[in-house]
Parts: sequence; structure tokens; C-alpha cells
Amino acid sequence: MKNTMISVVLGAFAALALGCATQPASHGELFTVDTHVDILRIDEAGDKDYLDLPDVQVDLRKMEAGGLDAVFFILFSQQGELTVEGYAAAKEEALARHATIKRMLDMHPDRIELARSVADARRIHRSGRQVAFLGMENGFPLATDPANLQEYFDLGVRYLGIMHMGHNDLGDSADPSRERREKKILHGGLTDAGRAMVAEANRLGIMVDVSHAHRDTAIELAQVSKAPVIASHSAVRALNDIPRNMDDDQLRAVQASGGVVQVVAFNSHLKKNPPERLPALLKMFRELGLTQGMPDVDAMEPEVREKYLAGYAEIDAKYPKVTATVADFVDHIDYAVQLIGIDHVGIASDFGGGGGVEGWQNAAETPNVTRELVARGYSWKDIQKLWGGNLLRVLDDVQRKAQKG
Repeated sequence: MKNTMISVVLGAFAALALGCATQPASHGELFTVDTHVDILRIDEAGDKDYLDLPDVQVDLRKMEAGGLDAVFFILFSQQGELTVEGYAAAKEEALARHATIKRMLDMHPDRIELARSVADARRIHRSGRQVAFLGMENGFPLATDPANLQEYFDLGVRYLGIMHMGHNDLGDSADPSRERREKKILHGGLTDAGRAMVAEANRLGIMVDVSHAHRDTAIELAQVSKAPVIASHSAVRALNDIPRNMDDDQLRAVQASGGVVQVVAFNSHLKKNPPERLPALLKMFRELGLTQGMPDVDAMEPEVREKYLAGYAEIDAKYPKVTATVADFVDHIDYAVQLIGIDHVGIASDFGGGGGVEGWQNAAETPNVTRELVARGYSWKDIQKLWGGNLLRVLDDVQRKAQKG
């Protein structure tokens, strides 16, 4: 009875957050939210304004075509050395990505607007435009000082991923840096600075993101946060046993916080690649001076581009990339829903950062995910929860708790 009452209350909050008077009955009537889309730095983007770019997975026209209504664009920074110089480089990278997002917003106010709250998102959606949220991936640029988070909050950041690939001063990562030969565990969870950063995020009304955190760090994050936490883009470890995925205890920890796990449509998270593939790719990236992720081929110098394309083709032939499908993706959603409940699961793509599966390779193909959910027997009410209702309920809750102090 207690669990039933909780589900009813959470469902009511979700409906309130979305401002839905009636339940959706088609993909076009959903308010869809993708919590993780990477974007180029302004120096990489050149004159790209993200209106209509054939080689980019998410642009405004693809969002419109696919009924993808809201996206968290990410201020990402690569993990570097834990030095003053490293902090400065990370901040420069995060702000260079913000500059690209800001230019897109400034150039296309008739199509998209930044939301800082659920109320903003609801208003923008009613106006017929797309919604931009901001997330921050990697707390490295914050230089261990919680006061530095205010700057990013003022820009509009509404979730903070505490770490990325490689340990930082805030806690342990699920993926220690191979390049720096890091140990699997450096701190044993969160550091004092990490706990202080969580407290500041709670104070400001920024969702704490446990994706990329080491298993123990993720559980600790969920326990020490005074507001619900999210996993902005993670898959299920029971279906693919890699450190980056979340095991049952991690999933339950997010649930216990009142949060949501945004299952990610990322090939190698859903199905396991040959173990040699990732080291080969990382080696090539290092040799060519490229950052991890999905580099912009058009922005490369001709000589670098030629070597990159040749190297990638060679790795593909030697260690073929797995091809996960939308059905494989929804398998992970099914598992999470069955374990932690429909009110604690959502959807993320990681487009621009390596995400995309057969059937959902860009924003224009978004309806294919909904079709698979319908085919699995999910109700439209539950599909709306997965496609953003749960996430918006958490954001609303986090901001309400911050206002109450």
C-alpha cells in the first residue's frame, strides 16, 4: 500500500511538472526530454549554427522532425592533470562549449530557448519551440571550490556530473585513465571536496549526476545528497557487465533518493565491443592529438583527417563495433523499470558523444523509440514518464528543496 501511494504521488508530480491536462495518445503529443547531448566547442564549430547540419546527430531541424522537444546540451571538459593549469584548461573547454550553445540560442530565438526551470520548459514548449537545458559533465573545472559552481548555475546549468573518465579531486571515476595509469580506486568514494560540492549543488538547485562515477562513489552520491540524484546517461550492468554501467545496487540507490536513471542509447554500453577496440581507439586519438568522444571530422586539418579516417577504418575492420538496436536499448529500459519502477527511469541518447543505435542514430529518428515502447505494451502515461516526466519531476523537486533551504 505504501509503494502504491508513493507511485500515485510521484505520478501526480510528473503530470503537474509537464502541465498536461490529458494523457498523450501519440508521439507528437509527448513532451520528450533527452538528458545528454554533446556539442562542439566554439573553435571546433566554426560557422555551424546547429540549424541544419547533415553530419551532426542533433540540430534544430532534426529535433523538430523527430518530435524531440527538449535537450540537455552539455558543458563537457576532458579530465586532465589536477593542477592549476589543468583546472584552467578544463574551464576554458567547458565555456567554449557554452559559447556554441549560446550562439545557437541567440541565432534562433524563434525555434529554441534556454530553460532554467520546469516552468520555463513548459512555457517554451507551449509556444511551439524547442527547449534547451544545460548540463555540466565533469566537476573538474570547479577546481575543488564549491563557490565556483555559482558561475555555471548563473549560465543555466541544472545538473552536475561529478566526474568523467579519470579520477578527479571530487571522487573516483568508473573509468580510471589508462593514459595516466590510474588505479581502479584513488579516494575510495567521494572526497571532502566532493561532498562539499554536492551540498552546494543541493543549495543552488542543481541536480547531482552519478553517471561516470565509480560504483561506490555513485552510491555515496545518492546517499549524501539531500535532494534526488540522477544518472544522466547510463545503462544496466546486469545486461552488459562493464564498469561504466550501473549494477542493481546503484540503480536502487538512485531510486531510494527519489531520483531517475536515464538509460543511454550507446552501442558499447548496451552490448559489449571486442575488448581491444577501445584501447585501439584511445591510442589513435592520443597519437593524433584528439579528445575522446566523437571528433568533428570537418574541423580537422587535412593530414589529420586522412590519418583519422584510415585509422578508424582499420580498427573497424580488425575489431568490429557492435551494432545495438532500439530493441536492445529498450531491453535495458525494461530491466530498470522492472527493478526500480516506472517512476525512476528515463531516456538519454549521448548524441555527439558516441551515442546512437540502429533505429535511433539522430534526433529525427526519435519516434522509433516510442514505437518500440508501445510495442512492448507501455501505456502512454508511462511512456510520458520515461520521455521526460520523471526527469522533470526530479528537477522540480531539487529546485523546490533548494528554495526551502
